Amino acid sequence: MAGQEIKNNSMEEIQLDEDGRRPLTITVTQPLQQPTVTYANAAPSQSNKPLLDKYTSIVDQQRLSWTTYHHLTKLLGSGGQGKVYLSQRKGADGFTLPIAIKIFSPERFADESSYALTMKRHARVAMQIAQIQHDNLLDVQDFVDRKRIRMLVMEWIDGLDLRILLNNQQLAKLEDRVSSSRWKHINHVIITDGPKQPQFHPGCAVAIVRECLSALEALHRNGIVHGDIKPGNIMIKRTGAAKIIDIGSAFAVDEPPEQRTCTPAYAAPEVLKGEKATPLSDLASLGYVLIELISGRNPFAGKKTYNEMIQAKIDLPQQLEGFIPTGIGNTALLTNFCRRLIATDPAERFHDAYEAHLKQEGAADYHRQLVLESEDNEYEHEIGQWIEETMDAHNEA
Repeated sequence: MAGQEIKNNSMEEIQLDEDGRRPLTITVTQPLQQPTVTYANAAPSQSNKPLLDKYTSIVDQQRLSWTTYHHLTKLLGSGGQGKVYLSQRKGADGFTLPIAIKIFSPERFADESSYALTMKRHARVAMQIAQIQHDNLLDVQDFVDRKRIRMLVMEWIDGLDLRILLNNQQLAKLEDRVSSSRWKHINHVIITDGPKQPQFHPGCAVAIVRECLSALEALHRNGIVHGDIKPGNIMIKRTGAAKIIDIGSAFAVDEPPEQRTCTPAYAAPEVLKGEKATPLSDLASLGYVLIELISGRNPFAGKKTYNEMIQAKIDLPQQLEGFIPTGIGNTALLTNFCRRLIATDPAERFHDAYEAHLKQEGAADYHRQLVLESEDNEYEHEIGQWIEETMDAHNEA
């Protein structure tokens, strides 16, 4: 014998035994068919009416304003555009949220009008990026003006950038903290000692690059070029996910800046030649990062002039065999993937980030081959566990 009851928007199927007792209740959750209402439709008490009036006033006015104070607690980084600080957003009832604030310096501008004009362009780009809301892209929260100095308010990311992770001393600290079996696993799946700096397992490196390609696809689809892809601008979160950060060099394709900034070692050859930067230039920069990750060395280290740098980038596609580690699976596929990212002629690169990520001979294709050879791993989980351990070692320093 069985019956049904409805309790709290859930349906309970009641199964009775032969004596009519009720030994088992199976609850099946049902979707709400109506909005939440006050319990028993109780009217507000008179003692609560003043507070209710304030609530009604706020809702009816459809306008809010309040003053926020930020204490700059820690310098996170500095460069030609200004400085980035860790700060904290404070709300009611003890609510706090760590945030990052980039303060744009006027030092490199001839006058205030040129500073303001550039800041307007930064604000437009920041607004576009804020609305993309991609998991692998920096979360932009606000662009503010204080005493005519502009500031970009961003999420604070709990993680480390690849520039920090590509450090032999950092890796040695981790070795001292983990067991020998764990260290062996990290070396086999994630990262190990390289010739000049730590060297990522190709499958792990491509996993990071895939998430960067996904972010670039979103940026490029919205008509934005990042303009400065490099290890220091790729964060690995404590969760294991990768995030592209620092949008200070980003610009709209249809509104390129008169003066561009870049990092020469990771800039595409056409950018170093003074030509227009495009979404394909971002692909080349990410390709240089990938080669550095899997080879354990910067392919352009020691180049002192722009001409030397440009020539090295022209030569690199034909020299990849010397950078791709031996003894790994699918070396030919990995080499060809790198070559199509960094081709000297942009027309010979992947057509876009989507193709580089998901189409034939792209990053996903390489991972599929690893699966077929039983060499694939749950990379985001593996990277997350490794980052957790690495951050503990890093924070003790």
